[in-house]
Amino acid sequence: MITIRGKKYWLWRAVDSKGDVLDILVQSRRNTKAADRFFRKLFKQYGQPRVLVTDKLGSYGAALRKLAPGIDHRAHKGLNNRAEVSHRPTRRREKIMGRFKSPRQAQRFLSVHDQVQTIFRPRRHKLSAPAYRQSRSDAHSIWDDITCELKAE
Repeated sequence: MITIRGKKYWLWRAVDSKGDVLDILVQSRRNTKAADRFFRKLFKQYGQPRVLVTDKLGSYGAALRKLAPGIDHRAHKGLNNRAEVSHRPTRRREKIMGRFKSPRQAQRFLSVHDQVQTIFRPRRHKLSAPAYRQSRSDAHSIWDDITCELKAE
């Protein structure tokens, strides 16, 4: 949950099994309709997963029963740690920016920030030093290629 100009907004975040953020959605409500919207967006982009882990909010189950009754839905307090841990970089960045000014600005920033962070911050604890340096240099070369293409347009 984030507060923007005194109003609460919910960060709906989808994280894959490796901990990489797939998608994020900022919404003012946390009900079945909001969950339905988020899952539709996710399933359209990535397809339906075999297993879905969420927190214990009942709206998830209601939305999933309607959208995808065949999915193995696991709702348990400790199982969604990957999603909870993925909030940490967002919180850090939000504090540096001096908080978000509007839901639209939060949505635009966070959807890009999480994708870029996945490229530039490889899992250091899983890599040797040379592999980490190579991964970082690859990320910078990818970034340079993308920005050169954007400048050319």
